[in-house]
Amino acid sequence: MSNCLEAISGADVIICCGPGGVGKTTVSASLAIALAEEGKRVCVMTVDPARRLADVLGISTISNEPSIVTAITPGVLSAMMLDTASTFDRLIDRYAPTLEQAETIRATRIYQAMVSSLGGTQEYMAMEKLYELSTSGNYDVIVVDTPPTRNALELLDAPQRITQLFENRLFRALLMPTKAYLRAFGLATQAMLKAVSSAAGAELVADAVAFLQAFAGMEEGFVERSNAMRALLRADTTRYIVVTAPRTDAVAEALFFAEQLRTTGPAVAAVIVNRRTPDFGEVRALERKHKTGAVADLVANLERLQADHEAEAELVAGLVASAGAPTVVELPLVADDSHDLAGLRAMAQGLRGVPPRRPRRRE
Repeated sequence: MSNCLEAISGADVIICCGPGGVGKTTVSASLAIALAEEGKRVCVMTVDPARRLADVLGISTISNEPSIVTAITPGVLSAMMLDTASTFDRLIDRYAPTLEQAETIRATRIYQAMVSSLGGTQEYMAMEKLYELSTSGNYDVIVVDTPPTRNALELLDAPQRITQLFENRLFRALLMPTKAYLRAFGLATQAMLKAVSSAAGAELVADAVAFLQAFAGMEEGFVERSNAMRALLRADTTRYIVVTAPRTDAVAEALFFAEQLRTTGPAVAAVIVNRRTPDFGEVRALERKHKTGAVADLVANLERLQADHEAEAELVAGLVASAGAPTVVELPLVADDSHDLAGLRAMAQGLRGVPPRRPRRRE
């Protein structure tokens, strides 16, 4: 079996991506455990607001600040779940020249809408939090559990989008409405605002302009930070792992993501195929000996599973040929998904290339 830990050796940041419903959260947690068991200071971060990560790690609370998960030695494992609002608040506090300006920004309805529901804000704040953690000096490795594929792509594009926003001429016209600036852009800007006001309402446009103008003097800090995030995402010490399942739709989405990464620069370090049907290659020999009764029914079931295994093997072979990843790890299907530390440790063994053994349940 392939060893995933060898593929990510030397990494400071590991980003786990892939389709929904393939076990990214459990794989991310298991990978973090494997690294902690090697003596690393690890933080596993989830962008998903659900409590799945907290549940599998067996911790009662999880927040925007990393909390230590017990019983992981000799390293230290911490976990956190992104809180968009508090991360955005801290960013505003960082770059606002005065406390009054920060409070003005937070009081606007546009800011409150961005924090609560505007698309793209969560993705940018996730990258902001990743950058904060990676530069804190508190961790050797950060493992990121991302949303499903297309949302993950938006996640990785977020720093570039914020840079483009601040460099947009119209944005700058609204941001710095001085007389000299408005002489160049005034007529076009005013015409645009009038048209938008007619469609969306003057009050909304006034709120938007007030919000943008409140950012005066902060845009340079945001651009510098965004550029630093982009550099982090493309650094040699940042590795991308694609997690998928042996299903046609999941493999197709994994290939799509791998191709998108290739077009933007970063390469896929490893592909993890989760929930792989085991190989029952001996069933035909068993069938020749037992052709009747309950054993025959068992053989028929094993043959169906073997057919699944062989069909999955073709999918995995196609994935290996197309994804361009040097390492492919196959984790077996188990009776129930990993849902506690014992199950995650068993999965961590599989990531090391050791066939995982599920711990026995207590009666």
